[in-house]
Amino acid sequence: MNVEEEVERLKEEIQRLGKLQDDGSYKVTFGVLFNDDRCANIFEALVGTLRAAKKRKVVSYDGELLLQGVHDNVEIILKASPTTEVATTAAVKAA
Repeated sequence: MNVEEEVERLKEEIQRLGKLQDDGSYKVTFGVLFNDDRCANIFEALVGTLRAAKKRKVVSYDGELLLQGVHDNVEIILKASPTTEVATTAAVKAA
């Protein structure tokens, strides 16, 4: 699996495990991702995939290197894609 594929899988897993925010982004803690069995089976190096996603501005989180235990409560935010933002805005206007 190449880096781009891993980043796409990471986005899917954050959407599965995270909570949808009002702006269309998803929020999950590092501990939830790290301790999830499905993520453990998908990602050989979760921290490396997170760093690649952060470099591509797909996700944001505080710090550079996340360590299990120490950084379990660090929030990882999957930024809203343009299509998600449009759908969220339409849903808010409809309400």
